[in-house]
Amino acid sequence: MADYKYTPADFKSDQEVRWCPGCGDHAILNAVQRALPEVADRTDTPHNLFTFISGIGCSSRFIYYMKTFGFHSVHGRANAVATGVKVANPDLAVWVTTGDGDSLAIGGNHFIHAIRRNVDLNVILFNNEIYGLTKGQYSPTSKLGKITKTSPYGTVEKPFNPGELVIGAKGTFFARSIDMEVQLSKECMVQAALHKGMSVVEVLQNCVIFNDKTHAAFAADKATRAERTITLRHGEKMLFGADREKGLVFENMKLKVVTVGEEGYTLDDVLTHDAHERDTTLHMMLAAMKYPDYPVAVGVIRAVEDDAVYDRAVQRQVDEVRAQSKIRCVDDLLHSGATWEVE
Repeated sequence: MADYKYTPADFKSDQEVRWCPGCGDHAILNAVQRALPEVADRTDTPHNLFTFISGIGCSSRFIYYMKTFGFHSVHGRANAVATGVKVANPDLAVWVTTGDGDSLAIGGNHFIHAIRRNVDLNVILFNNEIYGLTKGQYSPTSKLGKITKTSPYGTVEKPFNPGELVIGAKGTFFARSIDMEVQLSKECMVQAALHKGMSVVEVLQNCVIFNDKTHAAFAADKATRAERTITLRHGEKMLFGADREKGLVFENMKLKVVTVGEEGYTLDDVLTHDAHERDTTLHMMLAAMKYPDYPVAVGVIRAVEDDAVYDRAVQRQVDEVRAQSKIRCVDDLLHSGATWEVE
């Protein structure tokens, strides 16, 4: 690739952004457009190989605001279409923008099987715990008891936790961010792009019209996020709090929040995050943490390399079959009695 260094402007289309003022989608778009120049540089990927696929929903308008190739598919089918795109042309850097309603309801089957197959896709899952585009129906991630247009007396369904779903489906990469944490979102997306195999970045996003402040209990402002979320980074201690005085330890087969220096707990007792650990036990616990019992985990929770990448395996198989077909074709000709004249 040429020495040209991409900037965020290279990935911004000329289309008017038509999300509601204050929508968290604006921040996610900003994070992606900041991330892609770094991705392009670190992976030596030219601009024309970036492709965005979406389903249906507010998040799925994302492709119009990216100056890349894109495909606006149908409800719930973004991961299926993206799988086809990646298998047909493995050289493409394929990104999927989808929502909690799009990929966890009608698209749930495609979502979990794309994860299971470990297709080399970069999925950004916008989670606002509501159907926004269709005007406020409850979604698979809506809180139990949530009153909406389709649950006027409150939902009676327990919500999905996307992180648990991804890891349970044999996911090799899961990260979580918050729409207002643009730098953290960018970091997660860069790491997702560097990962070979299916990567899922859940972004906790606020819908100001139909589900305002749904994440406010732990994400309202920086001070709240400091005390009620924990940013995980591979190889670093699991510390949080305004002064990083709180940490996570493992006791009696479960996680426990402690304060360093109190009750005999020292920094040595605090867990060190290992995103590369193949065993899913601790990653599942971290993804499942909920406020107020625990801080909500953000950052890269799981990043495990696996040679069984679906699109690579398909390409190898195609190459092997083609090679064998050529051998058989030549062998058949040699034993057919045919003659050739060489000029």
